[in-house]
Amino acid sequence: MQGIMKQAQKMQEDMAALQEELDAREYEVRAGGGVVTVKINGKLEVLSIEMDPDIVDPDDIEILSDILVAGVNEAIKKVNETNSSEMGKVTGALNMPGIPGLF
Repeated sequence: MQGIMKQAQKMQEDMAALQEELDAREYEVRAGGGVVTVKINGKLEVLSIEMDPDIVDPDDIEILSDILVAGVNEAIKKVNETNSSEMGKVTGALNMPGIPGLF
C-alpha cells in the first residue's frame, strides 16, 4: 500500500509540473484557409489574432466574425487535445489494479 501511495504522490508531482509546462506553451492556429492566425497559450488565453487585410470587407463583417470564431475554437481544441494527451501519459503510467479510473 505504501508503494501505491508513493506512486500516487509522484504522479501528482509530475502532473503539477506538466500542467505548469502546458500552461506556458503557445499555439498558433490558422483558419479560413490561412487568412486568420490565432495565437493562444495553454491557459486558453488568446494572445493575438492576425488577419490578412484582404478579408476585411466592411460590407460583410459576418464572414470575418465566423472566421475568427472558427480560429479561436480550433486553437482551444488544439490546446485541450494536447493537454489531454500529455496528462494521459502521466496518469496512464500509474498501475493501480482494482481501482479503475482513479486518475
